[in-house]
Amino acid sequence: PETPPKEGISINADTVEYSTDSKNVTAAGNVEILYKGTKLSCQKITVNTDTKEGFAEGGVRLDDEQGIIIAEKMTYNFQTKAGVMIDAQFRANPYFGKAERMHKLNDIQFVAMRTKMSTCDFDHPHYFIKSRKVDFYMGEKIIAKDNLIGGGQYSHIPILYLPEFNKSLKKPFMHVQVSPGKDKYWGYYLLSAWRYNLTDSISGNLLLDYRELFGISEGFTTNYTNPKFGKGDFKFYYTQERDKSKDLSSAVDVPKVFERYLVRWRHKWDIDENTNWISEYYRIVDSKRQLHGSTFNFLKDYFYREYEKDSTPPSYVQIHRLFNNLGNSSLDLVVSPRANRWYSQLEKIPEMNFNMPNTPIGNSRLYFQDVTQFANYNYKNAVPSPSTDDLSMWRFDTYNQFSYPMRALIFNISPFVGNRTTYYDCDNNGSAILPRIIFYSGAELSTKLYKVLNVKTGAFGLDIDGLRHIITPTIRYNFNNQPSILSSKLKQIDSVDAINTNNSITFELQNKLQTKRDNLTVDLLDFRIDSSYNFKSSANKAGGTLSDFKLYLDFWPYTFFSLHSDATFDRREHKFTLINADLNFNFTPDRRIGLGERYERRGSKETTFSIDWRINPKWKFGIYERYQFGNAPDLSKGLREQQYSLVRDMHCWTTELTYNIDKFKGHSLWVVFRLKAFPELQFEFDQQYHEPRPGAQTNYQ
Repeated sequence: PETPPKEGISINADTVEYSTDSKNVTAAGNVEILYKGTKLSCQKITVNTDTKEGFAEGGVRLDDEQGIIIAEKMTYNFQTKAGVMIDAQFRANPYFGKAERMHKLNDIQFVAMRTKMSTCDFDHPHYFIKSRKVDFYMGEKIIAKDNLIGGGQYSHIPILYLPEFNKSLKKPFMHVQVSPGKDKYWGYYLLSAWRYNLTDSISGNLLLDYRELFGISEGFTTNYTNPKFGKGDFKFYYTQERDKSKDLSSAVDVPKVFERYLVRWRHKWDIDENTNWISEYYRIVDSKRQLHGSTFNFLKDYFYREYEKDSTPPSYVQIHRLFNNLGNSSLDLVVSPRANRWYSQLEKIPEMNFNMPNTPIGNSRLYFQDVTQFANYNYKNAVPSPSTDDLSMWRFDTYNQFSYPMRALIFNISPFVGNRTTYYDCDNNGSAILPRIIFYSGAELSTKLYKVLNVKTGAFGLDIDGLRHIITPTIRYNFNNQPSILSSKLKQIDSVDAINTNNSITFELQNKLQTKRDNLTVDLLDFRIDSSYNFKSSANKAGGTLSDFKLYLDFWPYTFFSLHSDATFDRREHKFTLINADLNFNFTPDRRIGLGERYERRGSKETTFSIDWRINPKWKFGIYERYQFGNAPDLSKGLREQQYSLVRDMHCWTTELTYNIDKFKGHSLWVVFRLKAFPELQFEFDQQYHEPRPGAQTNYQ
């Protein structure tokens, strides 16, 4: 076969000389060399055209995809991208530094000797790390030996020694994080996380925290990956709490020292392309709750954001298997035993679910769907409730459906029939029971009507290049007969056991407006309304009327503006009973405004406002407000929560001061220091929302 031509080196300079004997090119004066994405600039260089080896001197600058190196002298091989640099300066994102000598080993790795580096690009950085030796793996990690760490832009005095500094460049976390503050429940506090990297696949944080009213607590987190067995994380957090708050009686004989700890292990394993494993284990020991009651919760007291997501997190193992040869059917096996006896939980030991979506039968228009479940359920009440109140059930449930979608004129029609058979080990009295059988039938009828309007305008900043109005009316009819065994005779675990007769029609009307922007079709407005009519029967004496109207609206007139809303309209009283609306302005990533409204008739009427705004390159502020207008007896009217944040850009790091006032939790104040190169935080205690749902609560980053 023909040998492909070698790619040549492009050399531009004031003077260029070539020796045919030695095959060396010598260039001088404003030298610029280009080769395979690498650019080298200098005042003088000699390069061998065969070996691609060169020696450069005089203001040498090497630019490639991995960074920039500047040196007085440099030996460099353009083919292997290896070389030696003397008196070098480097930028290997996100680090800037200097080194007496550098060895570039290949495209992604180099070794620097006797270095001074920082994420600050000033000639006199705000902080620095002096190291005897640094191994850089570009985009992966750095490993530094014998490190002296110092602070202050003009100070050269080290304040800390680290024998080894191992930092992953894939994870946006600082090596050391410290967060001071004041909280109503904790008093003054100081939270710290010290990041460690044991190997390329094992890293984590050492945690050491102080809370004025609770004392000292400590723990660690470990993140790991294994190419054969997946990835996961482990967390252990322990405290011998010494409660100094006023939540407990001041009597001498009331215990005030408690052992409280959390063990959490999460793992995910993609066994093959169609099979995966997900598991979580939570073990919480809380002697304070045991002695003083359910008012106290370890997650609530120490990890409130986790508590908000799930106050009683379950332990489980789930294995998912996808069957491509069965119409993308899937099988899920779930095992979920109770690991903590102090809260109620539905155990699944096990639960198996098989799901076959609508799949064509041969080459016909007939489709088949199957949903089958087999489970052993044990609902266990929290201790000290007696075990006699617990509920146990074996159940096998299968639903099979045939459908025949077709088109008639302008209509899409999809009739179906189905059958559900459920086997129970016993009824709610513990007696043997026959299988429960339910028959289903129904149909869906829909069509699309549209009209194209020749509307082009840029008025009010709108970018409209034609309008397409799409109307989609849909009618769905659903029927199932009265189950052969009434739900009142069954133990109640979930909706399967509570099925009753149904005979209803659902009407839905969708209106959508679309336009063209940059040759792409985009939605401007999407509005839907639906309601159901339940037929009256001997089993449904309350039927014979339309249900409430459900309304949904999405509106995007501008790229920076969006409105999302849903509402329920009471047909009988002709009044809205529920309205949720979210208004968002995203001018830039640093300039956002959001307004949220939650209205419930005879209930909550809550307004949420948030602004995140950069005033100038140095200063940014944030405001979060939540106000309750409702007069319901169980609600507290007035300002529920407010938060104010002020952020100062200090070039290579930022300082954030946040003050939070919660009507029930009291006042909190905290200070956060972030390196801009590693902005993520280990701690989650902030109160803010991100679009598209103003009013949601999550950590502010």
